[in-house]
Amino acid sequence: MSRSAPAASSAASPTAVQDDVPLAGPESVGGTAMETPSGKGAKDENFPVGSFLLPKALRPHVARFYAFARAIDDIADNPELAPEDKVARLTGFERALTTEKAEPGYETGARLRESLIETEVTPQHGCDLISAFKQDAVKHRYADWDELIDYCLRSASPVGRYLLDLHGEDPSGYPQSDALCNALQIINHLQDCRDDYEEMDRVYIPEDWLAEAGADVTHLGATRSSEGLRRVQLRCVEDTRALMVEARRLPEKLKSWHLALESAVIVEIADQLLRELARKDPVAERVELSKPQFAWCAIKGVVKTTARRCVTPRRS
Repeated sequence: MSRSAPAASSAASPTAVQDDVPLAGPESVGGTAMETPSGKGAKDENFPVGSFLLPKALRPHVARFYAFARAIDDIADNPELAPEDKVARLTGFERALTTEKAEPGYETGARLRESLIETEVTPQHGCDLISAFKQDAVKHRYADWDELIDYCLRSASPVGRYLLDLHGEDPSGYPQSDALCNALQIINHLQDCRDDYEEMDRVYIPEDWLAEAGADVTHLGATRSSEGLRRVQLRCVEDTRALMVEARRLPEKLKSWHLALESAVIVEIADQLLRELARKDPVAERVELSKPQFAWCAIKGVVKTTARRCVTPRRS
């Protein structure tokens, strides 16, 4: 099944906040510094970002896309900015991405625009990310799984779609890429569930599942998960495993050998993280992979994909 890049749905748009308002945040000194760097980088991600597995010529473009995504994510997550300020800054990045002349302070958006023009990739993927992060500024709860997936289709899927487009892949690979990116996003939500709640009052766990289990969001502030909250976490793990069934088909669909290897490694990382989340409580401890586990996932992904490509043709 082929799908075009997801547009921001009107139901999810933060219409309660005006896009064009004066900026008054701590980083708007002189009216030009619109980014609010958190200090996070590629090393803080669950997955390799622009690794050596990707073609050398494309890595600088991947780096520009990541820098853009990091900048707008940091704005959405900055606790010192008011929601209106966040939305206004994000709107500025959207203008930088879609118009010829960027305003001062939005150079990261302008650099990505140059890259997109050079590589002939649509700016829609970046605009979809902005839509999701505007939503983060004003929406802190998710009623059900479908509402959460709608958010993931704009906060995570655009990254995979960008990479497919950059490598000249067919859009028929979008469903598998979406499944993998959405799975990674939900995994990250589970890993960060306590921090997101305590630091930003955000909860990316379906409220209807919490209610069914006799739990509520305040359980995320405890030293360990309640019985009900743990049941919901495990339900999220199982539904994410269902996404991984489709995601595992991605490497064999790709024409690019480099991107197939990269995606295969990420599939292995996601599967291992789900195993860890199934046996460890993310409220009680940080659930992440050790360096040996990460290395083993990389080896498995490369070996499996290499062996499969040697004996079977690529699927359409």
